[in-house]
Amino acid sequence: MTSSTPWQQRLSTGTEDVQDEVIGWYQQTRHGKAYVPNMIWGTLQTEAYATVILRRVVEFLGVPDDVPAGVAKRMERQQVLYDGEHRYDVVLGEQALYTNVGGGPVMRDQLERLLREMNLPSLSLGILPATAECAIVPVPGFNMGEDRAHYELVSCGVDITDAAELALHRRAFDALSGAAHYGDSATRLIDKALAFWSNA
Repeated sequence: MTSSTPWQQRLSTGTEDVQDEVIGWYQQTRHGKAYVPNMIWGTLQTEAYATVILRRVVEFLGVPDDVPAGVAKRMERQQVLYDGEHRYDVVLGEQALYTNVGGGPVMRDQLERLLREMNLPSLSLGILPATAECAIVPVPGFNMGEDRAHYELVSCGVDITDAAELALHRRAFDALSGAAHYGDSATRLIDKALAFWSNA
């Protein structure tokens, strides 16, 4: 089954309620997967990076401005990385390290956080190089729990719950993670991007 809800409906009271929903989903999801090609995964965002992202959402969609409350909830959600009860397999596209969110200082702090957190026991963080050959056609980013896959499109959020479709998403994630770099190789890609932002 596939369902979608327009963002302007979901965000009719601002960003905080949706972020609160996401906290609930993450707390229920013991083993999550995320492929994020163009930006940093929300659960690894710094407060400054998340503030820029949610500010853009509010201004683009014209929804109520509660950005500080939404950011606070996004920071709260990150506790799943430290509670010892959850695990996340995350693949970032190399472009995510270069997409300009807030300028040099914000990007430097964000990449430094990736370097600090990438060895957490709860996290497997891969970087998919821009030139990597991958056994799947290019796909948009998605998040997966045990029971659904979630996409964030321009106008709406989409949830997929059909078992056969979820199996295809797992295959897609396996292909993406199989082409990604981990450990020291991932660190080198992040260091390269950090050097770029240090000179920007």
